[in-house]
Amino acid sequence: MTTPQFERARSAEAKHARVTAILEAAARLAGERGVRAVTVTDIAAAVGMHKSAMLRYFETREEIFLRLAAGEWVQWSQDVRNRLGALDDGRPAGPETPIAIAGILADSLVARPLFCDLLAHTPLNLERGVSFAAVRSFKLIAIAEVGAVSAVLCGILNLTDEQGGNVVATAVSMAGALWQMAAPGTELRRFYQDSPELAHALVDVAPKLTDILAALMRGYGSK
Repeated sequence: MTTPQFERARSAEAKHARVTAILEAAARLAGERGVRAVTVTDIAAAVGMHKSAMLRYFETREEIFLRLAAGEWVQWSQDVRNRLGALDDGRPAGPETPIAIAGILADSLVARPLFCDLLAHTPLNLERGVSFAAVRSFKLIAIAEVGAVSAVLCGILNLTDEQGGNVVATAVSMAGALWQMAAPGTELRRFYQDSPELAHALVDVAPKLTDILAALMRGYGSK
């Protein structure tokens, strides 16, 4: 099958379609191989463009993935706020509430493998491989979504703004780290599974993250 060759986009609509195609290809490849393994050449080939032509739309490979990370932040925030909203019945929080919230946060993150993968790469290399303007654009989106989720948490658990922000920051940072340790779908994960002496290296992200977040929220509630 021949890869379609794109002509240069002239209209705003054509440019938008090209950007969308690039982002969708990068997301698909990252889902198959992991963010670390996807090159700008891979993405260009997937959309039928020469690498130099694709770089008219994005500064670098890192900017492509940083744009995807921004989109994942928005989608995750909306999803988890919907889930938390269903939990909030207006009654005072009970001792089981932090565990329920922790489970919602953990499950909503694990349900988004690309987001979990990007969360680790964002501070390590994505933000370091783009212009400050691109970093600013991403950070403003991420900060706004942290605030939105934090506000819902504060309403349910009567946390301070700082505490709510800390819960969200812990959730996403630990999800990113644990996802890399778990290495789902990789040869490394299969190696751990086939090596009994390395059983301790197998990480089950959702329950571990749930436990960490529940302990943090119970700690805030005891002060």
